[in-house]
Amino acid sequence: MIDLALIKENKEALLENFKKRDPERDYHLDEILALDTKRRTLLQKVEEKKAARNQKSLRKPSAQEIASLKQLGEEIKDLDHEIAATENARNELLGELPNITVEEVVAGGKENNRVIFTNKEQPKFKFPISDHVQLAEKLKIIDYARAVKISGSGYWLYRGDGALLEWALLNYFISYHQKNNYTFIIPPFLLTEQSAFTSGHLPKFREDLFWTQDSTCLNATSEMMLGNLHRDEVVPAADLPLKYFAFSVCFRREAGGYRKEEKGMIRGHQFNKIEMFQLTRPEESTIAFAEMLKHAETLVKKLDLHFRTTQLAAGDCSAAMAKTCDIEVWLPSMDDYKEVSSVSNALDYQARRGNIRFNNPETKDKDYVHTLNGSGLATSRILPAILEQNQMRDGRVLVPKVLRAWVGKKYLNPVN
Repeated sequence: MIDLALIKENKEALLENFKKRDPERDYHLDEILALDTKRRTLLQKVEEKKAARNQKSLRKPSAQEIASLKQLGEEIKDLDHEIAATENARNELLGELPNITVEEVVAGGKENNRVIFTNKEQPKFKFPISDHVQLAEKLKIIDYARAVKISGSGYWLYRGDGALLEWALLNYFISYHQKNNYTFIIPPFLLTEQSAFTSGHLPKFREDLFWTQDSTCLNATSEMMLGNLHRDEVVPAADLPLKYFAFSVCFRREAGGYRKEEKGMIRGHQFNKIEMFQLTRPEESTIAFAEMLKHAETLVKKLDLHFRTTQLAAGDCSAAMAKTCDIEVWLPSMDDYKEVSSVSNALDYQARRGNIRFNNPETKDKDYVHTLNGSGLATSRILPAILEQNQMRDGRVLVPKVLRAWVGKKYLNPVN
């Protein structure tokens, strides 16, 4: 949520920042200000009428004054309804505004994303390569057909060594974050509408979420739950930064469909992910961002995979985020990179939506914290990258060294 005072004081600068994301969109800043002015005018009117009613109530009223008081009561009731409607309209427009992007985030869309780091050279193969679907079927580690039979398109199931490899990845991620003093959380996977609003998924991404008959939604990312842990709380300054990581199964409708080449596990309705999350003082969030990005990169480095880190342009950042860097693994069969982690700084955007503050010893005020999140990591594209980058001529796949203690073998072998 954007601070209303910021719109009043710096409307033109704010609009210029928003247009880095989308120069054609109407952000309704004048309408927001007009609704706020109307609300304040109505509040003044209702207070004046309440004061008049109270004054008349101090003495025993005549029959005529009783009728006048009744009329005043009806007018106050009507004004209260109008105030509520005006406030709701203003807040709805405020809730649709994106976050402010930080200065180093450039304008434009994907075409202006910038690669800031590359790990290893692309593997070179001296034999015809297979994609991860073909490899998984030869190794008999993922069953796509039976998953579709059970749940429909966009799902898969792990079996045998595939289940072990998936569980090994999760254990590896969990062990890493524990060593770095992040608190482990396994949250509920259903969220209320208020929780989805706090994380910034509502109102914009309603159609991307799975909804139940109880008006709760399945989480699309653990960020949604972690961002609500301290909603409506005042966190002691001495407790900051708060560092969490969570395991969750993530569910996404992926409204808009799939590209033809995004088969197998590249894009699906359900996947496993470990998510990092921090709440910090405002002046510490830049340092926290660098720390979380390093953690995500280190996790992929230790899997010995070729990947790149990309700083996203404003139009490619999620609406709730002020800055995002994506870590993208290379898929040889596609000759393309796919995101396995997004590390983002939301500044105070989510904290305002969730009313998460801290006792600032310097200002003596209750100020909003900054929130940050980062995948640490999602498995659904890491596993395909392991299969494709580590495939061998004879059909075997090399298991990354850091995973072998959990998988129990150095190679995954084809099954006849």
